[in-house]
Amino acid sequence: MAFKKPYSSETSRQSDIVPLKDGITALLRVYRLQGKLNEVTVVASWEKVMGKAVALKTQQIYVSNQKLFVRLSSAPLKHELVMAKTKVLENLNAEVGENVIKEVVFL
Repeated sequence: MAFKKPYSSETSRQSDIVPLKDGITALLRVYRLQGKLNEVTVVASWEKVMGKAVALKTQQIYVSNQKLFVRLSSAPLKHELVMAKTKVLENLNAEVGENVIKEVVFL
């Protein structure tokens, strides 16, 4: 048995209903937070993208001016990742779904 509203007015809240995803997207756009959220997502997904072994050797990771800075505790690993820099960059951006990072710098 379906219930109907007793009356529907033009000030009804029904016209204000927006899916949560659309509301959050609009909020992020209005407050210009999407870029920062994407940067945080890149940092948070470092272990997932690079694996546990690399994450354990990572001492510090941060984003500044669309550059990802990664400080590693292993010189051989640093050398290996420098050689695969473009692949690392592609994998991280693919994880976020946008080109958030333009360059990766290994320290």
